Amino acid sequence: MIDQGKHSVLGIQINAVDYEAATDRILTAAAARKPLAGAALAVHGVMTGVLDAEQGYRLNSLDLVVPDGQPVRWALNWLHKIALPDRVYGPTLMLKVCDRAAQAGLPIYLYGSQSTVLAALQTNLQTRFPQLLVAGYQPSKFRQVSEQEQAEIAEGIRASGAAIVFVGLGCPRQEVWVYENRDLIGVPCLAVGAAFDFHAGLLPQAPAWMQKRGLEWLFRMVQEPSRLWKRYVFLNPAYLVLLLLQVLKLKRFKPTKPLPDALRYG
Repeated sequence: MIDQGKHSVLGIQINAVDYEAATDRILTAAAARKPLAGAALAVHGVMTGVLDAEQGYRLNSLDLVVPDGQPVRWALNWLHKIALPDRVYGPTLMLKVCDRAAQAGLPIYLYGSQSTVLAALQTNLQTRFPQLLVAGYQPSKFRQVSEQEQAEIAEGIRASGAAIVFVGLGCPRQEVWVYENRDLIGVPCLAVGAAFDFHAGLLPQAPAWMQKRGLEWLFRMVQEPSRLWKRYVFLNPAYLVLLLLQVLKLKRFKPTKPLPDALRYG
């Protein structure tokens, strides 16, 4: 088990953990019904916090931020001599947490995406883990919600008896959601993004050799070019330039602490 605390990657605090440590932290909080806000960040997720000070504050306020992308893991290793042997890929982490939750009898909840995706996701997860309890699911409203609606959503999730909430709203909305709803819901809330579409069988995952070499972005851009090309064409080079500046100690990324506006994504 590897858990070496949080370390700065371009000013965003990333947990230097492996799958075992991350899963253990989530399940421990779930069993105790304690809040925990978590996210799996690749380059895009990190850059949302670098380019938006309020989002950076939100990300740095989360309890658990795992290195979802290989370039984020490499940055931890280069900058902080961590020697993490692997990334903590959000879709894989979701499966590991579901496996442990099934064994422990801890119900999960699925929030986000669309009803058809959630139905397929529930079916596939329970086929894979027959003992897994799904307390419920709710699709995204694809808009910002009122304070009253936010409270009603949180109350519905609490009333379901869920011990773990998986959130699939897309980056950065899902990270905002787990930040804003952490204490309203009171159990671990994990932003896992594309894991919903992957495990529902709607999107293929990159081959293992591409994932290992940090080329998953290229595979995904080919799959969804109109949606993702700007993300990768502009943000990937910017990440590399800023990372080089941090490695060479030519730029220091200081944490900022603005008071983020409530966005209340639904």
